[in-house]
Amino acid sequence: MPAPYIEHVNLTVRSPERTAQLLADLFDWHVRWEGPARDNGRTIHVGDERTYLAVYSPHDAPDDAIFEKGRPLNHVGILVDDLDDIERRVVAAGLVPFAHADYDPGRRFYFFDHDGTEFEIVSYA
Repeated sequence: MPAPYIEHVNLTVRSPERTAQLLADLFDWHVRWEGPARDNGRTIHVGDERTYLAVYSPHDAPDDAIFEKGRPLNHVGILVDDLDDIERRVVAAGLVPFAHADYDPGRRFYFFDHDGTEFEIVSYA
């Protein structure tokens, strides 16, 4: 049996279309599936052939309190080969990279998406 791995993470967002487009633009991912979801909502699965993020929004606008930092998610870590290229894409999307660090064995930075979800971008290249 292959080693277990995270197949997907489901995030509540204000606009699945906006978040899916951002993730596609930043990471060259594609939409794997999209359609109706629980509570008359909508979900888009965006990623690659192995893993993806499910971005979900209920029919009724989600309460803004769920988007507070760390409630309950601290951040989503994305491993990339070219950290500088991804940072340029983050800036081009109008988002602000912060907390840059070089550490053994790699480099990283963070950014918040439009809903306040924190992403850590890391490279071991």
